[in-house]
Amino acid sequence: MEQEVLVIQVTITGETRVRGGTGEAGMVAFTGVVDCPNFHGVILPGGVDTQRMTQGHLTLSARYMLEGTDRDGRPCRIFIENNGETDDPAAPMVTAPVLYTDSPALRWLETAALRGVLEPRPDGGVNIRIFAR
Repeated sequence: MEQEVLVIQVTITGETRVRGGTGEAGMVAFTGVVDCPNFHGVILPGGVDTQRMTQGHLTLSARYMLEGTDRDGRPCRIFIENNGETDDPAAPMVTAPVLYTDSPALRWLETAALRGVLEPRPDGGVNIRIFAR
């Protein structure tokens, strides 16, 4: 049974793209907030999602760091690398997140089987929901 462990509200702050002869690549900069039972905080500057599109196949790799407080109210940071790929860019993206944290209360996330789901929001941002199995 899965449990939702983090909900990250991402706000896009910039995007750079290049179209080549065999594919397209983009780098999407972002900030955001997290306000859920396990963690309250913000995405630190420098978050970026690198995207590649080749013949309808989308690959993404986002890397970012969160800073805030864990479920015990202690200051902490969480690094997240979130990778995914799909042949249907219109469908919700499912990802395989990897996390590192200096929080003793959340350290179990480093070894948990995690699944992420990206949900577009009407305001142009995205929610990233991370589940542990």
